[in-house]
Amino acid sequence: MRRQEQLSLTRPPIDHTHADELDQISRILDHNPGMADRVAQDLVRGLRNPDTGARGMSGDQTLRVLMVKQMNGFSYEELAFHLADSVSYRNFCRFGAFERVPSRATLAENLKKVQPATLEQILQLLVRHALELKVEPGRKIRIDATVTETNIHVPTDSTLLMDGVRVLTRLLGRAEALCGFTLWSDHTKRAKRRVLAIQHTSRAEKRRRAYLDLLKVTAQCMRYAQHAIQALATVTDEAELEASALRTEIEEYRVWIVAVIDQTERRVLQGETVPADEKLLSIFETHTDIIIKDRRETHYGHKIFLGAGQSGLITDCVIASGNPADSTMALPLLERQIRILGKVPRQAAFDGGFASKDNLRKGKALGITDLVFSKKRGLEVSAMTRSSWIFRRLRDFRAGIEGLISFLKRAFGLGRCTWRGAKSFASYVLSSVIAANLLTLARHLLS
Repeated sequence: MRRQEQLSLTRPPIDHTHADELDQISRILDHNPGMADRVAQDLVRGLRNPDTGARGMSGDQTLRVLMVKQMNGFSYEELAFHLADSVSYRNFCRFGAFERVPSRATLAENLKKVQPATLEQILQLLVRHALELKVEPGRKIRIDATVTETNIHVPTDSTLLMDGVRVLTRLLGRAEALCGFTLWSDHTKRAKRRVLAIQHTSRAEKRRRAYLDLLKVTAQCMRYAQHAIQALATVTDEAELEASALRTEIEEYRVWIVAVIDQTERRVLQGETVPADEKLLSIFETHTDIIIKDRRETHYGHKIFLGAGQSGLITDCVIASGNPADSTMALPLLERQIRILGKVPRQAAFDGGFASKDNLRKGKALGITDLVFSKKRGLEVSAMTRSSWIFRRLRDFRAGIEGLISFLKRAFGLGRCTWRGAKSFASYVLSSVIAANLLTLARHLLS
């Protein structure tokens, strides 16, 4: 036969491990329609009449697209391409063979509507499903903490001031195009030279002079911004809405730049040590915390507490505010685990940082038979568990969560959040954990 006269419109299933995993994940999601229903509620929240207008993405499609994004670490541009190009991903996300895949902007708009509270509920539904399937026994848990960083550069006062000058200059350029505001000058080159001088001099007096000039430049840009706000307030034509939005954006950045100026003056000019909880680490990710691990590693982001079971599933994820001591979180995390699992686990293993006599006593009072901390911190093995053999087994069991954390960071982007804003940070972390759990559960069911 020299040629095939007619090609089939359907494509046979791909004989590949990942295709099998996607198929199994699809079955899990179909078996738990409440997950998609919760996402659908987020998509229509705030709409006056959700039943009118063009048909958008469904809750099921949005949840599946979010999982594909987090499993592969795709940008929105890459996500749109792979959904259009890959038959497997198109089928998994329930887009028809002749259906147009949403654009990058539409995908971003829908995924960002999914709330952290919704994703936390989905995580709990997934854990309960694993308990029903007996993939996760729920008899033994392990808990540890890690850090997910925000997408910022290492913060210094000089670079934060430079960020302020750079952003205000960009916004002033938009104001000039919108309302003809011209009473400003571009000082970004001068600011950059001062930052370089600060970074590359060892002389304290020279660094101080550079800081003084950088503060002067920043203050001048703040005055320009105040005049631009007044000019934008006079716009009354068809550009009024755009002018109002730009005015709000300038005012918001001015608040954060004032905070940067204040902490710089306190530290550099007055010689004051600014407490960590009073420092602003980014004018873009203002929610960022300073996390110091083991008194040697400094991270900029948020502390994440993770609970895991014997199956390798993450049973709980808590995003902390500030840098709470691990020992203050042990009991609340245990109580959350009991609520999520619907029963008291027989054994629990913690990192050494969670250890205290009070935590041991209260944990045992909850009904946990063996409560082990990887470092004794003055606690007797006989007080934690029934034998040294059980202590060693649970200590080794706890060490396994380090591999799970590494898996989340390497394969699901938990090391650094690329989404902007505090709520988006929580959504990013929770969606990464859910994607990892779905893949882990699918592999259990396929084995």
